[in-house]
Amino acid sequence: MSHIPGELKYAATHEWARLEEDGTVTVGITDHAQHALGDVVFVELPEPGANLDAGEEAGVVESVKAASDIYAPLGGEVTEINSRLEDEPETVNNDPYTDGWFFKLRPADAEELEALLSAQDYQQRCEDE
Repeated sequence: MSHIPGELKYAATHEWARLEEDGTVTVGITDHAQHALGDVVFVELPEPGANLDAGEEAGVVESVKAASDIYAPLGGEVTEINSRLEDEPETVNNDPYTDGWFFKLRPADAEELEALLSAQDYQQRCEDE
C-alpha cells in the first residue's frame, strides 16, 4: 500500500491538502496517484492569483503512461506554485508529500478542508478501487 500521511486531508480524486500555520493550504497528489501514473515528465500548474472552486480543474500532470487532471480539493485563491516542478517534474515521484507539492491557496472557506477524506478513509477508498 502507498504511504498515506495521517496529518493530511485527501480528495477522492487523489489530491492531498495540508493546512499551514499561516492559514494557507498546500496541495499535491498522493503517493498512490504518482505511483499509478508512473514517471512524471510534465506538470502544468495554475496561475498565482487564480481563484479556484472546490473540484475545479487546477492543472495537469503528465507521465510516460498518461495525462491526468489535477483538481482543487477546496476553493480559494492560488498564492504560490512550486516552480521547481517545471524543471524537475520527477520530484513528484520522488517526494510527493514534501518537495513535490503543486500549489498553495488561501481557502475561501477553511471548513471545506473538514469535508475531505481522512487518511484512513482515503486508504479504504484506494483499497476499494
